[in-house]
Amino acid sequence: MVHSHLRACASLAGVVLACVAVAAARGDERGTRKDAEAFKTKIGAISKRGAVADPKPLRTPFTEREVNAYLAYGAEEHIPTGVVNPSMAILGDGRVSGTAVVDLDRVRRQRNATSWFDPISYLTGSLPVAASGRITTNNGVGRFELQSASVSSIPVPKIFLQQIVSYYTQSPSRPSGIRIDDPFALPARIREIEVGRHEATIVQ
Repeated sequence: MVHSHLRACASLAGVVLACVAVAAARGDERGTRKDAEAFKTKIGAISKRGAVADPKPLRTPFTEREVNAYLAYGAEEHIPTGVVNPSMAILGDGRVSGTAVVDLDRVRRQRNATSWFDPISYLTGSLPVAASGRITTNNGVGRFELQSASVSSIPVPKIFLQQIVSYYTQSPSRPSGIRIDDPFALPARIREIEVGRHEATIVQ
């Protein structure tokens, strides 16, 4: 189901990209509710087409504005509690970035972190988390390569970001959450995702 993958993507994008931002969407780029509806309509069409075999390729473009409008107006139920104001930037050549304000206290309480050598011990409260990286897809399988991450504009290591992503992407089927480096199957017979500048195109 496309929406289950959107939920994972929204979490990852909001927390890291995850997508996930170094180039977070500005206020005038967040789009409107009409843009959010356009996003949902396209996702519905992709999901419907994915249920039937069709050898003829179909390309569906999504603008950065539509993605951010959906995150602002249509994705509330898919974004975990503790993550707010997610946004994405589609940078081109496979590169994406994302930002969100994330409640780090939730992560610290679950980990019961007490050592000052663990960054989660002293980064407390709700803080802006940002990350950028490259998405590659081929033959229905995708992978995200993290290139940079920060909390309140302070660079953080990948292992710290993984702690946050693991916590906020936990589910009954994934009790340990999503691992940043793990390849993932593209839903709905999607073959690949072409990431251009300010636009991503889904190829079914």
